[in-house]
Amino acid sequence: MAYHVIDEAKRCLQCKKPGCSRGCPVNTPVNTVIKMLLDGDIKNAGELLFSNNPLSLICSFVCEHEKQCEGNCVLNKTGKTVHVSSIENYISGYYLNLKQSETEVPKPTKAKVGIIGSGPAGITIAIILAGKGYDITIFEANDKIGGVLMYGIPDFRLPKTVLDRYKQILLGMGIKIRPNTIIGSGGGLSIDDLFRDGYKAVFVGTGVWKPNNLRIKGESLGNVHFAINYLKNPDAYDLGKKITIIGAGNVAMDVARTALRKGSRDVTVFFRRTEEYLTASKYELEYARMDGVKFEYLKSPVEIIDQGVVFADTVWNGEVPELIPGSEQLYESDSVIISVSQGPRNYIAASTQGLDLSNKGLILTNEYGGTSKPGVFASGDVVTGAKTVVEAVNVSKKVAEAMEAYLESL
Repeated sequence: MAYHVIDEAKRCLQCKKPGCSRGCPVNTPVNTVIKMLLDGDIKNAGELLFSNNPLSLICSFVCEHEKQCEGNCVLNKTGKTVHVSSIENYISGYYLNLKQSETEVPKPTKAKVGIIGSGPAGITIAIILAGKGYDITIFEANDKIGGVLMYGIPDFRLPKTVLDRYKQILLGMGIKIRPNTIIGSGGGLSIDDLFRDGYKAVFVGTGVWKPNNLRIKGESLGNVHFAINYLKNPDAYDLGKKITIIGAGNVAMDVARTALRKGSRDVTVFFRRTEEYLTASKYELEYARMDGVKFEYLKSPVEIIDQGVVFADTVWNGEVPELIPGSEQLYESDSVIISVSQGPRNYIAASTQGLDLSNKGLILTNEYGGTSKPGVFASGDVVTGAKTVVEAVNVSKKVAEAMEAYLESL
């Protein structure tokens, strides 16, 4: 891999106005770190990547590079874009090894800050504020850190060993982690308890873990599952050989490809619109097809039964799919997985007075992540709905600055 990285790095034209950086939501200084790499300064190149984006290594695996850095490379016009993701992965992996080898754990010198949720937003906020001397405690509802990174992205897309490395880096920065701890309704602690115990600010980054349903008959049957639940622990499910997936976003592609790797042999994704309106990224769609996933378009689910799903044909007029009367047909399958996005659980909202929510249950914030409750900040999917990792990092960097300003004002 090293030779491939060197070859790719040498192809960079060192543009004065690099489109790769402008195409990245966090404006990764791609040309700068590539030059540093070629000049033998990989340590500082890694430090620059990490300071700009603490999740740089993770983003090298999961970003939609074809739409962002690589898609905006000037060489993309010739069809030979520089593979920025490979270079970023190499540099960031090297740098994280250096950080893991640091033996001295710094002692916090500033106020206590509680981080609820250890997904992309929570990890980003924790690293930034801990680096500035704040006393950080992360409260994670599950036994491992990562949130959607750990429980929503398959290992073949993001190796879970990467998250183990991040855990060691968090601990090495003096950050405390409380796993299996729910803050809010259903848990033993509330946000008000944190303020009582001396935390001066609290960040909420709990993601979106409540699956949306189709509101059709049959969703409670034993052969029906929700995508986000399946991805959390695929080995707990016995899906059978023939699988129907309803929905066609990136999560649906992850489910389809995981099911094939877990022993299913006939996996079909059903979508009520035409192929050009698929919400999955181009690369995820291509990988799914390469793995053997099948696709059915212009099919809308009407009812789920024990034998499979009854779909009706649809006509797509560019706005709303219209069902064709009398076109209902049963498509048999052993299991059905519903993948039509997800929303937030109400653990925090149900136990926190003064926290305003949208009509979808998302936390309302200002542009800097401040909520209606003083001292409480939020970002990530619990604010925006399901978005990409790098988008969560981009917003969370601004929120960390706002939190620091708030804490300094106390």
